[in-house]
Amino acid sequence: MNTFDKIKKTCRVIRIILGVVLIAVGFYLSNPWFYLGIIPLIAGIANFCPLCIITKKCTI
Repeated sequence: MNTFDKIKKTCRVIRIILGVVLIAVGFYLSNPWFYLGIIPLIAGIANFCPLCIITKKCTI
């Protein structure tokens, strides 16, 4: 396993955790902004980075 694969796995895990945390905090605070947590959660589960496509700066 090379360094790129490790970064890719780490980035995926971070996206999933961030999405779950944002959704949980939104539910706890009764704030509709929790919907923003869906974006990193789906990106992590699907292993897809919309920011990489928009900026065209990373190959993850």
